[in-house]
Amino acid sequence: MRILLAEDDAPLADFLRQRLVQEQFAVQLASDGIEVQRLAANQAFDLVILDLNLPGAAGLDVLRNIRARKPDLPVMVVTGSSMVEERVRGLDAGADDYVAKPFVFAELAARIRAVLRRGTRPANAVLTVADLALDRMDHTVKRNGHSVDLSPKEFALLEFLMRHAGQPVTRTAIVEQVWKLHFDTMTNVVDVYINYLRRKVDTGYDHALIQTVRGVGYQIGGNGAAAG
Repeated sequence: MRILLAEDDAPLADFLRQRLVQEQFAVQLASDGIEVQRLAANQAFDLVILDLNLPGAAGLDVLRNIRARKPDLPVMVVTGSSMVEERVRGLDAGADDYVAKPFVFAELAARIRAVLRRGTRPANAVLTVADLALDRMDHTVKRNGHSVDLSPKEFALLEFLMRHAGQPVTRTAIVEQVWKLHFDTMTNVVDVYINYLRRKVDTGYDHALIQTVRGVGYQIGGNGAAAG
């Protein structure tokens, strides 16, 4: 699960990032409202934790922008204000839950799990990059409307790449997240599976989605420094 953490208090943001990673979440940090809106619109997340007091844009405006662009993306609002009126405004603007500072991390983690468990909003059930669509619920993949038959490990690898669409990911990160191993010697397996994916996802199409990023690893979508 991937979380966009929007918090401009750097020590708090770093603390929350570390604790959320320990809870097995992937975390992307953002420190101002404009950046939050851009990331939420252009990347795939399962949840946004939004501090309403960010610089750059009013917190409620950021929330409304996210809700307009991604109506199914859960948003948890965090603020230092204890005013009931602000809590009501946040919920009315589309927040799924609300946590007031100061809070205990255990409570925040429990609320995150509760929001993600709710069945009314599938948390980014379908990931898309260009004409490629991956359904995380049905475990199906289609490109330009045509089904792509993948093995479970190929599906997991493609899902990991698509969750980080537009961003280069290292072979080591892929091994750790897809194979759940911590051995750099396994990175050659990544190259083999990337070739499997390329044959199934990119063959026959004018535009190849999976790119090799020199000196880093691989990327799907975006404009990486591709080597093929």
